[in-house]
Amino acid sequence: MSEASNRADLSPDWILQHPAYQQMKSLETEDSAQVHAAFLVYMDLTEVRRWREVSCVKSPELQVILLEGREKEGAPVQAVLPLPAHRSLSHKSIRHVLDGGLPVLLCAVASDSTLVYQRMTDGLVTPDPPAGPFQDLGRRQHRKRRQQH
Repeated sequence: MSEASNRADLSPDWILQHPAYQQMKSLETEDSAQVHAAFLVYMDLTEVRRWREVSCVKSPELQVILLEGREKEGAPVQAVLPLPAHRSLSHKSIRHVLDGGLPVLLCAVASDSTLVYQRMTDGLVTPDPPAGPFQDLGRRQHRKRRQQH
């Protein structure tokens, strides 16, 4: 069958019928928007980014669905916290997720299904120095260059 006919066979509510979505619904969290966000992140991780062994678990304390998986074969397991972009997080809830013992990615899900991933760490992390042949020209040299153009 062609790809176009496969798309035509999908019902408009295919998301509601997807086994992963059904599993997330069975975890009975209170926020249906978070369940939808978790499903979108699940699809991105499994179908686009090709993560391995992705599963969903409920955090009863936070009433959210967390995803756990491996970025590639043999990589350590990471936790992903999918949240609708409009939902806020408290310091206590961030602390709870970080105390789970796994590296954590926060994924903000916008209303247009845009996904933005942010690595969360326990404490401040010093950024890596910039790579490349950078040279500090100073303020005077910068002005001289601008005047020449």
